[in-house]
Amino acid sequence: MTPKPWFSHYDPGVPEHIEYPGRPLFSFLEDSAAKYPDRACTLFKGATITYQEMNTLTDKVAAALSALGVKKGDRVGIFMPNTPQFVMACFGILKAGGVVVATNPLYTSTEIEYQVNDAGIEVMFVMSNFYKTIKAAQPKTHLKTLIVTNIKETLPPVLKILFTLAKEKKGGFRIEGGLQAGDFWMKDLIAKYSNSERPRLNITPDDTALFQYSGGTTGISKAAVAMHRNVVANTMQIKNWFTNLKDGQEIVLMAIPLFHVYGMVAGMNFALAGGATMVMIPNARDIQDVLENIHKYHPTVFPGVPTLYNAINNHPDVAAGKYHLRSIKACISGSAPLMRETKEKFENLTGGIVFEGFGLSEAPTATHCNPLLGINKTGSIGMPLPDVESKIISLDDGVTELEMGEIGELVIRGPQVMKGYHNMPTETANTLRDMGDGGGTWLFTGDIARMDEDGYFYIVDRKKELIKPGGYQVWPREVEEVIISYPKVLEVGVAGIPDPYRGETVKAWIVLRTGETATVDEIRTFCKQKLAAYKVPTHIEFRSELPKTTVGKILRRELVRQHRETPK
Repeated sequence: MTPKPWFSHYDPGVPEHIEYPGRPLFSFLEDSAAKYPDRACTLFKGATITYQEMNTLTDKVAAALSALGVKKGDRVGIFMPNTPQFVMACFGILKAGGVVVATNPLYTSTEIEYQVNDAGIEVMFVMSNFYKTIKAAQPKTHLKTLIVTNIKETLPPVLKILFTLAKEKKGGFRIEGGLQAGDFWMKDLIAKYSNSERPRLNITPDDTALFQYSGGTTGISKAAVAMHRNVVANTMQIKNWFTNLKDGQEIVLMAIPLFHVYGMVAGMNFALAGGATMVMIPNARDIQDVLENIHKYHPTVFPGVPTLYNAINNHPDVAAGKYHLRSIKACISGSAPLMRETKEKFENLTGGIVFEGFGLSEAPTATHCNPLLGINKTGSIGMPLPDVESKIISLDDGVTELEMGEIGELVIRGPQVMKGYHNMPTETANTLRDMGDGGGTWLFTGDIARMDEDGYFYIVDRKKELIKPGGYQVWPREVEEVIISYPKVLEVGVAGIPDPYRGETVKAWIVLRTGETATVDEIRTFCKQKLAAYKVPTHIEFRSELPKTTVGKILRRELVRQHRETPK
C-alpha cells in the first residue's frame, strides 16, 4: 500500500476521514434554507433570491416536471449559462428524481444531438437565446419538451425594463412568433404549481444524480455517471478543506460555468452546503462584468481557472486601481496548470490565496488540492482530499506501484469516483479496474504524475499527449512551463506534430503579451538554456489567441488539427 505522508501536511482542522450523510444531493439546499432562510442564495445583477425562495422554486420545478411525466431516473437537460434559473432547474430536476445533464451552451445543434440522443433526454431547460439552436437539433432527437426561460426573468425591475427595451431582441433573447407547440415558458410553468405538489420520492444515495459529458476533445464524448453519494461526498470533501470559511457568511463568485462539474460541485454545491451567496456571472469572458461584480459584491471565494486570473492580472483598469479586489480570501484554481507568476500576481492584487487543485469528470470534481493555509507547492496539484487513496502505477505494465518520485499513471480511489460511463462497458472496464487489493476499483485517470516525499502530487502530462521525437519522450507541459516563464509570453500550447525524419516533433503556439514582439530564434535560444535539445520546439507559431475549452484549458488537439489542415 502507498504510504500517506500527506496527512501530516493537512491544514489544522482538515479531517483524514469524513462521515458522509446518507442523503440526496438536494438536501444541501434544504438544510441551508432551514438555517438561513432570508440569506441570499443567488445575486444576479442586483436581484436576490433567498434560500427559502430558491428551495420553494425548486419544489415547484419538481412538481412541474412530475406533471410533465418525468420519472425517477429520467435524464433532463439544461442548456443555459450561469443564472439563477440554472440553480432552479438543476435542483428541481434532482427533487423530481431526474438526472441532471448539463450541456455546454456554446455547442452547435450537431454537438447537442449526440449528447441528447446518448443520454435519452426528452425534456430540456433552455435559455431563450438558444431556443433556435435546440429546435434545429430536435428533429434528429427524441426531445419532446423544451422549458424556456428568458434571462430578464431574474433581473431586478429597472434592469428588466431596460433589457426589454434595448437588448432583448438584439441579443436573441426574444423568440419571434412565440414558442412552438409542446414547449413552455419556465415562469408560466412554475406558476401553475405549489411547492406542496412536489413529488415525495425515495431518492437514495445510490440513485443517479448526474451525467457529466467529457468535452469530446479526445474522441467520442463520454457521460460519466455520478450517483448522489458521489457528488455529496465530493461536496463535503471540498467544504472540509476550507477550514477558515464560515457557514452562512461567505460569498462565492460563480464565474466558472455551471454546466461543468468544476463549477457545479466546487462552486454551486459547495456554496449551497455552507449557506453561501452565489454571485452569478453568465459570461466569464466579459472581464469587465467579472470585475464589476467583485467590486460591488465583495466575494470571499473565487473558484476559477488560470486564464481568468491572468486576464484580471493584466486588465488595464486593475492596474489603474479602479476596482476593489481585496475581499477575496480563497481561490481554488483548476482545469489547467497554474503558473507561479499568475498565482503570485493575483495574490498580490487581492490579498487572497490561490491554490491549485485537480479533478476530473469521473470523480466529480476534485481529488487533490494544495492546502489553504499550509505550503503551496508551485506546479503541484496538492494532496489527496480526505478519504481519497492515490498512487502512481507503472506505464509499462499498468499494475506495479511505483516508488516516491517515479513517473507513472495517477490512479485514485475514493467515495466521489463515478459509477461508470453510460452505455460504454469497455471504456468503463478500462478506466475502473480492480487491482486485487480488496478495497474495490481504482480510477485510472490517464494523467502521468509523480508524488514527492511530502505526499504532494505533480501532473507531468496527459498519457495520450506524450510526444516521441526520434524515440525520446517529451511531455508538453514541461516545455510549456519553460516558455511561459519567458517575460514576453502570455500563453503557450505545446504538442507533437508529424515529422518526416523524427516521426514526431515538438511545436509551440505562442501568444505574446500586449505590445511585445519576439522572434522564433529568440524563443528557441531561451529554451535551449533550460531544455535538452530534443525537447526544444522545432516549430514555433505566434498567434493572437489559442483555442480553449469553456473552462480555459488550451486545446492541444485542436492546435494539431489546425496545423494539419494549414496548407504547407
